[in-house]
Amino acid sequence: MTISDSDRLRSQLSRLEDMFPGYKTEIVEGNIMMSPLRPFHNQTIMRLWNDLELQLPAEWAVISDVTVPINDEFEFCPDLAVVPTPARDENRSAYGPDLVEFAAEVVSPSSVRNDYEIKNVQYARAGIPVYLIFDPYQAHCVTMWNPGPDGYRGRDTFPYGGTVSVETPVGKLSFDTAVLPVDRGTAGR
Repeated sequence: MTISDSDRLRSQLSRLEDMFPGYKTEIVEGNIMMSPLRPFHNQTIMRLWNDLELQLPAEWAVISDVTVPINDEFEFCPDLAVVPTPARDENRSAYGPDLVEFAAEVVSPSSVRNDYEIKNVQYARAGIPVYLIFDPYQAHCVTMWNPGPDGYRGRDTFPYGGTVSVETPVGKLSFDTAVLPVDRGTAGR
């Protein structure tokens, strides 16, 4: 795929998101995937964003739902990612995975396989140092580090209710999971 083909596809994806507000659009295994967003999803992102902004050194910034092209078959829009502030200030529509030091996804019912299996492998192969999954349906946070060709080699799971801390290239980051919403109808299933 050439740069112009990639830009053209990204433009098409942006139009799809404009046509279907409330949906997140990504390319997964060469297919366009649209996932509906829910209030708990957005609330989790906002709380985590606030936590991140308070902890990040000035040279690092948070982005959300901005394209991170991995390769021709995978183009993700992490719910949260940390990139250098000068890159964020360029206000791009896409950031290479080499700029992403930390990525986080919030699980929705339609994204379980993508978040736990596919992104685990693809983010690791792209060299993103730390990947976190926040799951309001299982009421837990999964931290992953030490990327390898088959996924992250390090992995811990923490139930919601306490503080989760993780070492990242930008410093130690902590998240209060006690304040994150839990879907009581499906938690623990």
